[in-house]
Amino acid sequence: MLKMNKIHYNAWTEFLANSKNTMTKEEQELLANLHSYYFKHSYYLPCTCSSKTYNAWISQLNEIYKNGLD
Repeated sequence: MLKMNKIHYNAWTEFLANSKNTMTKEEQELLANLHSYYFKHSYYLPCTCSSKTYNAWISQLNEIYKNGLD
């Protein structure tokens, strides 16, 4: 079962506390960094023209987040 390390867990907790429907550049970068780390792919920022990839990545990272700390 994949779990987040403490630094990532705390950063994702802060990310989830944002109740806005938009993401800052820093939040996009955090999302892309964490997703590339846990899903072992090259870092890239998806196009902001569609929220589909961002929403999928958030959902996938939330599954790991639910597993708790490593």
